[in-house]
Formats: sequence, structure tokens, C-alpha cells
Amino acid sequence: MRQLRGEDARFVYAETGHANSNISLISIYDPSTSPEGRVRFKGLLKHVESRLHLSPIFRQKLLRVPLDLDFPYWIEDENFDLEYHVRHIALPKPGDWLQFCIQASRIHARPLDMSRPLWELYLVEGLDAFLDLPKHSFGIIAKVHHAAIDVRGGAEITTLLHDTTRVPPPPEPPEPWFPESPPGTLSLLVRAALHNVVQPLMFAAPLTRAMRTVTPAMLSALKDMWIHPERLPITRFNSEVSPHRVFESRRFPIAEFKEIRELVPGATINDAVLAVCGGALRRYLLSHEELPGPSLVSAAPLSVRSAESDAAGLSLMHVPLGTEFEDPVRRLRSIRRFTESHADIGQAVGAKELTDFTKHAPAGTLAMSARLLAGSTLGVGRQMPIASCTITNVPGPAIPLYLNGARMTYFSAIMPISDGMGLVFAVTSYDGMIFISPTSCREQIPDPGHFAQCIRDSFQEYLALARTPRGTRGRAKAAKKPMKKATKKAPVARRKAA
Repeated sequence: MRQLRGEDARFVYAETGHANSNISLISIYDPSTSPEGRVRFKGLLKHVESRLHLSPIFRQKLLRVPLDLDFPYWIEDENFDLEYHVRHIALPKPGDWLQFCIQASRIHARPLDMSRPLWELYLVEGLDAFLDLPKHSFGIIAKVHHAAIDVRGGAEITTLLHDTTRVPPPPEPPEPWFPESPPGTLSLLVRAALHNVVQPLMFAAPLTRAMRTVTPAMLSALKDMWIHPERLPITRFNSEVSPHRVFESRRFPIAEFKEIRELVPGATINDAVLAVCGGALRRYLLSHEELPGPSLVSAAPLSVRSAESDAAGLSLMHVPLGTEFEDPVRRLRSIRRFTESHADIGQAVGAKELTDFTKHAPAGTLAMSARLLAGSTLGVGRQMPIASCTITNVPGPAIPLYLNGARMTYFSAIMPISDGMGLVFAVTSYDGMIFISPTSCREQIPDPGHFAQCIRDSFQEYLALARTPRGTRGRAKAAKKPMKKATKKAPVARRKAA
């Protein structure tokens, strides 16, 4: 039996009625590249079945130790039913983007059945009103519990189900599978007693080394928050979240983000993404007359290379988003100035490595980001905000991916949110495009379409400036019309502040 690691077990124990640990991967496909010109549900079932042997996660479920005296174990599901996990739905007419986002949000919000393997795959048809999609296009919503994503091994659904060519390799002969019987209660209790005696001794030295590294940074961050609370303004996103999720997404060409970064010498695409998100937050809160004076701060997980090995890990960077600046260029310059001085930037993993599909699993990095964020919010984050939002930037494959021959044209994610951290931007890239996808709850963002439009407007403002001759930018900004405020103030979260 494989035992769940403590860092993953935390996500199982932290499940509540209004916040779960699901990560939902959203993909849309062009079926015209598949052998039959269409991917049917039976074909998808067969495709998934042919790859079940690639990871034990597909057919394993969690077994909790009585009284939670020890971390849960992965055991084989004796009653595994593939058709329970792979499901087929269709949008009602007209089948537009709004309906798709609502359906994806509802699926993501529902907790997974903890007595079964912790994943579900939805084939979504009826995308008839989507722009620029050929006939019979379909979406895939892959919902996975955080504990079921093998971050270190890269065994996650995106990697296992997709190919880099339109003609998938011949399926391997299925391996015989005979589920083992689960252990008895007495055996689990004996193991728990042994682990509770041995584990403190095993982890004493690593814990000491970790504390030497982490404690100074933690104390500095806590001191900064307590002494300078004005730097972390409270917004609607720092309240207790509800069980109802909202999801939206906008996509942009990477080439246009490259144009935007040229507004500030030395700026990176990541800086430009942060600036666009900061501009969107400024627009949204201004429209509801809720923009605080100090800058909003984003918790931005950053992929860095370990000093002791070539393995990549994550560092949590708190980036002021410059929401106090009306001038977009000044906002981007302030973000660049901050990220340029950040120590972890020098150890950042290169974009080329992160976009190598053979070495990098996007869902794994998303899971690492969620894990890092949850670790930060378990303590002080529930009493006072550690950030205004989270922006997780996950470079994906730069080459097209195929599912059973159908070409993926869109890739984004719905991330878990928690009390005190009710807004997460999943920023994914794939095949020359960047997708900015905010996740929140219905009470904190009752108008997700308006929020997504704020992202689009912020991007267009930057792009227009980037394409304006340098000498005429001042006149262009002066001629810009002032932003209209909302006529009716949107309701903030009805629950108490975290």
C-alpha cells in the first residue's frame, strides 16, 4: 500500500462544506483531426481504458485510518466502474460560452466521492454557439482531487491522456488487473502506532534544516504584515467563501504580450501578465466603488530550481500589482522594479523547460501552487489576508496536443479557493496563446462576465499603448474617456471576513 504524504493528506482533512480541494482542467478540442472526424463517447471510454495501467491513481481510492491516527492509504477500488468516472453531458441550446462556464463551475464545486478514486472526466458536447469552432467540437472537464495528482511523478491526467501527434500510438496490451483486498482495522491501527513512534525520529533532522531555511523568511513576512497592515488592504476577496463557484476565461496571443512587455525595458511576459491582472482588478473594484488606496498584492507561486539539485520547486512571491496607479505603464514599471529585485527570480526555471511536454505536467504545477498557497493560508492567512489574490502562471506545451486524435485548441483550469483567499487567476499558456482564467465564488464575484471584460479591457489598454508611437502616448492617454462607474453597487460577500 502507498501511504498519502502529509502535505497531501492536509487537503483531505481540510475539506469543508463550502471549500474543497478539486482542481478542474478545462480543454476544448477540434475533432476534425481525429481519424473519423468526430470523437464519440464510446471512443473516449475506450481511449481512457487503454491508459488506466499508466497510473495507479486511476483505480485507487483512499482508506482513512480509524480516528485519523495516521495518514490515509491508497488502496485499489474493488468495485471500480470506469463509466462512473467518465461521463457524457451536453449543453442545452444555444450552447454558448456562458452556459459552458456555468456548467464547469457547477461540476467543479461538487465534492468528489471520497469512497471512490478521486477523479471524474466529463465529455461536454453541444458547443454550437462557440465562435470559430468547427462542427462536433467538444470540451473535456477533468476534475481531480489535489491528493490524487502525483506532483513528483508527473502522473496526471493531462500527461497520460494526450499525445503529441494526431495519430495515437498503438495501445499497449492491457495488463491484467486484480484488486487486492483492503487491510483490516487492526492492521491499520498497528501501523499507525508504529508510525507515530518512528516518524518523529525520521523527520527530526529534515525538519531542523527546513526550519533554518524557512523561519527567517516567515518571520520577516509576519513582521511585515503586522507592522505594515496598510500594505495588505482588505477587499471582498478576503472574506469567507461560499460553496458556489464562478469561472471565466479570456485568451490572448503570446506575441501580443511580447509587444506589451516592450513598454518597460527589461520587463518579461510574466510582468505583463501581472500588470494586466492588476489593471483588471483596478477596473472591477473601481466600477463597484471598492478600490482601496494601497496597492493590492498578489501571491504569485514561482517555479524555481533547488539549490541542492536540478529539481524544480515553488517559491511564493508577494507582488504589489500597482492598482493604485491609473497610468498602465507606471503600473507595469512598478511590477518590473519589484520582480527584478526579487531573489528567487535568478533561480527561476526557464520557460523552455516548463513548456517541454515530456518533462513538465501543467496540472502538477497547478497542484504545487495550490499546495503552497494552502500551506500559507492555514495559519495567519485565516486571521488576516496574506494577499489580495493568487496569480498562478503555468507555461504549458508550445506544441499542439491531441486526445484520441482530436486537436486541443484551449487549455485552462479552475483552481481551489479558500477562506480569506477567494480569487485565484490560473494563467496557462498553450500553443502560442495565454489563457487568464479567474476562479472565485458567486458571492464575491456575482458578475463574472463583467470581471472577464475587465481583464479584456485591461489587456486592450496595454496593447493600444504598445502600438502607439512613444511620442504620442501622452496625448492618447489624455484623450481617453474616463471609466464609467457601476450604477448599482454589487453586493459583497455576505459571510464574515476571514
